[in-house]
Amino acid sequence: MSCSNCRNGADGKPRGCRSNGNCGVNGCGSLTVFDWLEGVALPSGQRPFDVVEVRFKANRKGFFRKPSALEVHVGDVVVLDADHGLDVGVVSLTGELVRAQMNAKGAKDDHELKRIERKATQEDIDAWQKASLREPDTIKEARDIIKGLGLGMKLTDVEFQGDGKKATFYYTSEDRVDFRELVRSLASAFGVRIEMRQIGARQEAARVGGIGVCGRELCCSSWLKDFRSVSTSAARYQQLSLNPQKLAGQCGKLKCCLNFELDQYVEAVKEFPSPNAKIKLKEGRAFVFKMDIFKRLVYLIAPDGPTNGPVAVTLEDMNELLEMNKRGEYPHSLTEFAMEEGPDEVDEVYSNVVGQDSLTRFDEQRRRRKQRSGRKGRSGGKSAKGGGNNAPAQTKAGGSDASGKNQGGQKPGKPRKKRRRPAKNAKPNAEKS
Repeated sequence: MSCSNCRNGADGKPRGCRSNGNCGVNGCGSLTVFDWLEGVALPSGQRPFDVVEVRFKANRKGFFRKPSALEVHVGDVVVLDADHGLDVGVVSLTGELVRAQMNAKGAKDDHELKRIERKATQEDIDAWQKASLREPDTIKEARDIIKGLGLGMKLTDVEFQGDGKKATFYYTSEDRVDFRELVRSLASAFGVRIEMRQIGARQEAARVGGIGVCGRELCCSSWLKDFRSVSTSAARYQQLSLNPQKLAGQCGKLKCCLNFELDQYVEAVKEFPSPNAKIKLKEGRAFVFKMDIFKRLVYLIAPDGPTNGPVAVTLEDMNELLEMNKRGEYPHSLTEFAMEEGPDEVDEVYSNVVGQDSLTRFDEQRRRRKQRSGRKGRSGGKSAKGGGNNAPAQTKAGGSDASGKNQGGQKPGKPRKKRRRPAKNAKPNAEKS
């Protein structure tokens, strides 16, 4: 995620962070590592580590050795030694933290590491950008060639080398593909060296990117680097419905986030009874319907009991019921241990703290409007029938004499005094002398 300073300005051009790439996000690229060792002095006699990390398209990274006379910083564009030519990349990490990254990824610091040739000039950057502009048209034409050859493969992405002499085609396929004829067709169509590289469904989603159902950028394209296997047991532990449409991500596989909280669920479920546990009652049997590890509740359902729905009991009461069955004691019904569930305090606190609006936030206002309109309608009907402010005028027009009696010989009732509400900004009356 980029910071606010790197967004485009009023003229449409990027404003830039003005920190030479050391803004903490390494040039606004994802899958970056914050160099917390930057600025820490090395021990006396120790030379700086001469290997740097370089980032390419779609957050592909590699380790390269720099010459001792060349000084590079994070964000510098450098020219690298590549297969059959030169490549261009952006430095994403330097210093001693690169050594830790190499150990984490299993990379060896030996003679096989390729070297950085020099810092990129303007001509190198222009050639790099020109090669990158060819990628969309190349993908479209290559897909037409694959369709014409009838190959069972899906072309995901194309990455050109910095000098434009080589192109790497990333594809997915469930079966083995014989692409010898395809390589010849692509080489003659584009005039570059062709490299075919097969990737998995998760790697495809990481390269393409997108927004997940949570509303955030995909984990695989933003920070997740290793793809661990995800099984349906993770959904069972978390008591999720085994619906493939809800559990599958954009890659078509089970979501990686199912593993994020799995350890906590496995640890918490150890305190709960087995989902197949049964409670013997005098009126029948009760079975475990579901468990809520956050509220520490167990929901039991008794098909032969008086209650139709599930009954919530605390975890302590559930263990007590199991102990009673072991001793040969059978309670009469579950109503003795039932717990009355109050309002959901978590949702209320979450909405108040975070500021999330409820789906029914306008219902109360609509209900008040209806009540006001109903009152206005009733008051209007009474005034039309002769009540309200028009009553004194009708009595006077009816012919009351000077004695205060009307034509019917009855004294009129005293008119009700209508209280007037003071205005909001009205000043209080002065005290009478």
